[in-house]
Amino acid sequence: MSLLKRIESARPGSAPSTTPNLPAVPGAPTPPPGGPPPSAPRLMSQGPVRESFRDVKFRVQSRVIQDLDPKLDLSNQVEVRRQIEENFGRVIDEEGLALTRAERVRMLEQITDEIIGLGPLEPLLRDESISEVMVNGPRQVYIERSGKLELTNVVFQNDDHVMRIIDRIIAPIGRRIDESSPMVDARLTDGSRVNAIIPPLSLVGPVITIRKFSASPFTVEDLVRFGTATPDMFEFLRACVGARLNVFVSGGTGSGKTTTLNVLSSFIPNDERIVTIEDAAELQLRQEHVVTLESRPPNIEGKGAIPIRELVRNSLRMRPDRVIVGECRSGEALDMLQAMNTGHDGSMSTGHANSPRDMLSRLETMVLMAGVDLPVRAIREQIASAVDLIVHQARLKDGTRRITNITEVQ
Repeated sequence: MSLLKRIESARPGSAPSTTPNLPAVPGAPTPPPGGPPPSAPRLMSQGPVRESFRDVKFRVQSRVIQDLDPKLDLSNQVEVRRQIEENFGRVIDEEGLALTRAERVRMLEQITDEIIGLGPLEPLLRDESISEVMVNGPRQVYIERSGKLELTNVVFQNDDHVMRIIDRIIAPIGRRIDESSPMVDARLTDGSRVNAIIPPLSLVGPVITIRKFSASPFTVEDLVRFGTATPDMFEFLRACVGARLNVFVSGGTGSGKTTTLNVLSSFIPNDERIVTIEDAAELQLRQEHVVTLESRPPNIEGKGAIPIRELVRNSLRMRPDRVIVGECRSGEALDMLQAMNTGHDGSMSTGHANSPRDMLSRLETMVLMAGVDLPVRAIREQIASAVDLIVHQARLKDGTRRITNITEVQ
């Protein structure tokens, strides 16, 4: 498609802007001809202003936390919840707060989430229809539902509130985030992938991005129902995996590459030894003989990092029948190609690219990033020898994901 056609196809329809005629309000003053419109009537406060639900919640929450037993084991969820409920009921009674039953239930749930969960994010994480959560500072929280972004009414108190949630996420895995190390990747206990970035790199305040982990992985039937691919396409891909072809799944960010890779991995016979390597474990293979490896970032002293490339090299000494790398981003592409070329047929990986041809170019670039001094022709020959198939996936404007190309590499 030419550049002009791409621009024209992306241009929204030019609908005429119309201003609706508002009905006249009975008793409202009529402006004199040519004169300025009358000012809007002021709403007078009728009696004392009722304290907002949020203000009451913060005040009650502060007292509930103060009254918790300092020796309380926070890992004992049952006892923690019991104490929170007990303290909450006492504080409500002492302050004589006139809350409805629904308000009491809602406030207790929010306070409990704040103390033992991830605060305002907990309801979003419990909602199975939400696939991603994006916190852009304390006042703006977006979600992705059915492939489309939605702005929620969830807010935090301030930047410090967001930072407390980030610290709660990364503390169990020994990571840190501060001005000297303002970016961090982490994983929730349910496997959801988390990225956080804070000032001074972020100018809108602390930013959190959570890609939720599906408790039950999508199946072929699910993707067919979603329209990602046809049954015939999956039958062909099943045959390719069974024939031990080396496959790369390409696509843009959020196009569903990992989901498709997971489905393709389900076609691997149960009697093979599979080694999976990822930055953050997302693949959910159901075979019996699966070894899962995960890279490790530097510790607080900046030491101890184990990149994916080292894990790929080590996996070749683990007698794998197939090696599956969650995503090739850099020099590990060279080691992945060597694995595919040295008897580990049927290996698979993913990569960011806009088309199958771009995926091949990206592989060339990533091999060069490994620091090897190879001519481009030799790199291309190795890619052609190693990669048999590229499955390209795209996210369309309506939010749906589609497999748009299944390309043989020769």
